[in-house]
Amino acid sequence: MGFSGQCFGMEYPHERFVAFEPGAGPEAAARAFYEVMSLRRSVRAFSDRTVSRETIEWCVRAAGCAPSGAHKQPWRFVAVDEPQLKRRVREAAEHEEREFYARRANAKWLEDLAALETGPDKAFLETAPWLIAVFRLSSTDAGGQVYYASESVGIAVGFLLAAIHHAGLVALTHTPSPMGFLRDVLGRPSNERAYLLIPVGYPAKGCTVPTLARKHLDEILVWNAGDGTPSVPTRRDTSPVGDGGGDEDTPSPQPSPPAGEREPEGTRGRGVMIRRRVGV
Repeated sequence: MGFSGQCFGMEYPHERFVAFEPGAGPEAAARAFYEVMSLRRSVRAFSDRTVSRETIEWCVRAAGCAPSGAHKQPWRFVAVDEPQLKRRVREAAEHEEREFYARRANAKWLEDLAALETGPDKAFLETAPWLIAVFRLSSTDAGGQVYYASESVGIAVGFLLAAIHHAGLVALTHTPSPMGFLRDVLGRPSNERAYLLIPVGYPAKGCTVPTLARKHLDEILVWNAGDGTPSVPTRRDTSPVGDGGGDEDTPSPQPSPPAGEREPEGTRGRGVMIRRRVGV
């Protein structure tokens, strides 16, 4: 049976909501999901083992299930497995990375990156069987307006990374600065702004990752913070799990955007940082 709803004079068809049944209580189901996701790591050493196109399709379908402002779905995922095209992406990315390490990053930044053993060489951009370039739409394909685009794309990327991990694959959130070259190399239209570059595949044989610690729950969760008293984290789990600050291959600066491009207060998040770094 269909239903209808009304908002500002526009009618939308409705349908019955079908709730997901995890087969366990919410506490057990949430814990089981956490235990799977806690094994996720950012990997820079990829195998060239083949990953099917269908696998990538299912992962991107999962990303497309993310919520978005006014349901505009302002994202585009460009999957690349063609060797010559991957080489062009690598060459352009390494050009920007050499500039970053030689001139753009300050000494403290380079010191922080040294512990993660990153550098301008990005061989994984060719070795990984797939690259997924994520683009944020500045308008719909028909020229219409989009809303909270950076936040929406950021949520979709989270869905994508979870799907990749759930498929038994590994990925890296790579952010060369700036990323405008991706639109040129991949021939994307002007309403698509480069957001993130994600190599996807299997880990190389003998792959290692840094021994890092994720923040303890007390450091990331605050209960009922409404009395004006700051909550100061006091405990840290130093067990060797997780990525800590090592998720991004190369973090990028956050210069002030030109006048007229500032985001409203409360929306200056992860996606906005990337938008600014590509100069749009």
